[in-house]
Amino acid sequence: MKFKTLENPSSKDSYKLITEGLDKKSMIILLAKCHVEYNGRARSKLDVGDRLIVVKKDGTFIIHQELNLDPVNWQAAGCKNKVKLKDDTVILTSKKTKPDEEIIVYIDETYSVTYYNCVDTKNLEIRGYEKHMVDLAWEKPELIEKGFRPTRREYQTENGFIDLMGKDSEGHLVILEFKSRKAGTNAVKQLKGYVDCFLDNKDFVRAAIVAPDITDNAREELEKLEMEFIEMNPPLDLLKQKASTLDSFF
Repeated sequence: MKFKTLENPSSKDSYKLITEGLDKKSMIILLAKCHVEYNGRARSKLDVGDRLIVVKKDGTFIIHQELNLDPVNWQAAGCKNKVKLKDDTVILTSKKTKPDEEIIVYIDETYSVTYYNCVDTKNLEIRGYEKHMVDLAWEKPELIEKGFRPTRREYQTENGFIDLMGKDSEGHLVILEFKSRKAGTNAVKQLKGYVDCFLDNKDFVRAAIVAPDITDNAREELEKLEMEFIEMNPPLDLLKQKASTLDSFF
């Protein structure tokens, strides 16, 4: 059977279907009212709410709320996922040993549960991704601005890896953060974190977000921080239209 679905099942039926899905190493998709506990490097509790729960055949365990892209709780591939039924409550656990972490989901009500024996052997072909934008800027630094000289890629700081660093025509350090899509305020915070690592630098440090577009809020934040925005499209589009340079913003 390719997939099996139950809508508004009893706790017992939900437990049976999840057990069957785990035994078959299927992808399991749950829509349920639940509360969640996390124990590991820290501890957290998530009160009762409607959530999307996904369990993948490689052990990946994901819990999504109604909003936002990122899951509210998750475990990476390789985890041991189990289910049990206690006092009419379905309890899902996802356990990782290195480091020792565990997510416990107490399911109060199941709206829908599905297990799916999917077959997908294809790898994602990434085109126009941030890495390719960095590659292009490294090979053609004039796309950033005239006189720009790239010096380091993936430079490690205590706040993460800087995509590209270089010097401008006057010898000032330039820090660049690349985004293949419209940049938001999170990108600005990320860039500021990198700049903060160079507060002891005696010379002026320039910093810019390189992206196809930027939100109004992010642009305002950049201006307040005296940072810059460079309009650049991913390589496939860049072949068709010229990107703006830092010189455009002085």
